[in-house]
Amino acid sequence: MPTIALVDDDENILASLKILFEGEGYTVRTYTDGAAALAALSETPPDIAILDIKMPRMDGVEVLRRLRQGSNLPVIFLTSKDDEMDEVVGFNVGADDYIKKPFSQRLLSERVKALLRRTRAGAPGAEAVNDKKPIVRGELTLDPNRHACTWKGDPVRLTVTEFLILQALAQRPGYVKSRDQLMDAAYDDQVYVDDRTIDSHIKRLRKKFRDIDNEFDAIETLYGVGYRYNEA
Repeated sequence: MPTIALVDDDENILASLKILFEGEGYTVRTYTDGAAALAALSETPPDIAILDIKMPRMDGVEVLRRLRQGSNLPVIFLTSKDDEMDEVVGFNVGADDYIKKPFSQRLLSERVKALLRRTRAGAPGAEAVNDKKPIVRGELTLDPNRHACTWKGDPVRLTVTEFLILQALAQRPGYVKSRDQLMDAAYDDQVYVDDRTIDSHIKRLRKKFRDIDNEFDAIETLYGVGYRYNEA
């Protein structure tokens, strides 16, 4: 079974989630502050991490920002109940999903399972079963079997969710994809996300490509409609 890292300064939450996930067969590692978690996650990465945003010493956003410099580790953020800024910032630094406190343990468990399914679908180990040809669209190349993306030959490091959204757009260049269609492509049917989630992932995608090519404009916004990929 996969290994889950739980990072939260609330020891009651850690204890209850540890019981939940160990009861479902996962191996669970717990951390009560961001700095200790960052060192451990970098040295021995788990299969998935659940990060609280507000923590002492180093908050979850900073932990993820540093992780994303060299890791595609799937990450779910725990955010404050009414703080929308937490969600926006979290997605902008590369979170795959978020869930608001207080939360249903069953909902969190389903989110974890959904994210792991998406991760495994793009892993090299799935190649023999679901062999897919690389998608080449102008300067863009996407290899679903290896979860690899390049722009003008330079690698672009994408999270699982970002890769699935870009893949959905690039499969039919010039055609508009609504936010609902992109949510269906990137998220499990049982997982609800709102429009802002997709917008945040698109913003993050553009930033990653513009870090390589500041003239990147292949992902077009059609306000009130959705997004499309324009092949140069």
